[in-house]
Amino acid sequence: MKIAVLAWGSLVWDRRDLAVVDNFEPNGPHLPIEFCRVSGNRRLTLVIDEACGATCPAYVAKSSFDDLDDALENLWVREGSSTEPPLPNNVRTHGRVGFAHPSSGQQSAKAMERHPKATAAIIAWAKVVGYDAVIWTALASNFHEPDKAGEPFSIGAAIRYLETLDAPKLDAALDYIRSAPPEVQTPVRTAVSARWPEG
Repeated sequence: MKIAVLAWGSLVWDRRDLAVVDNFEPNGPHLPIEFCRVSGNRRLTLVIDEACGATCPAYVAKSSFDDLDDALENLWVREGSSTEPPLPNNVRTHGRVGFAHPSSGQQSAKAMERHPKATAAIIAWAKVVGYDAVIWTALASNFHEPDKAGEPFSIGAAIRYLETLDAPKLDAALDYIRSAPPEVQTPVRTAVSARWPEG
């Protein structure tokens, strides 16, 4: 089975234990992406978001695995932390990672719930380019949650949130945004560049 791994954020420049055959290249499907998820270390990270995402080309690399569950588990581990519990019994239903297997008609229920149009675009792209299956990080925005930013996401809210971070956390957050691939241009990235210009 030929399995594509999609990426748009740190997977591109920090693969760690993610097993792919070649480097990621920006020739994947165009997806709505934005810095609208607050990560565990308070950075704003990139996720697919059909409400506020900017259309950007996803990066793609071929998984080193030819079994869908093995590839999903590999991505699930890469996207986790060292302090979390072991793999769930069924990674396909967990929600952290999405998948689509066009020939069988199977796809991640959580991904369909969170970003159905993006999932449909991924399936259409896979059929055209000849991948048997596609996997990706399918986390949702959590910006609005009380222990995150605590208000509905907007570009202004994202800047206000970043302004609340202490200097080390702000530096790390800005570094993440600036490290995103050049093809991933979003309104938050533009606003951050205006508020905290480099140099």
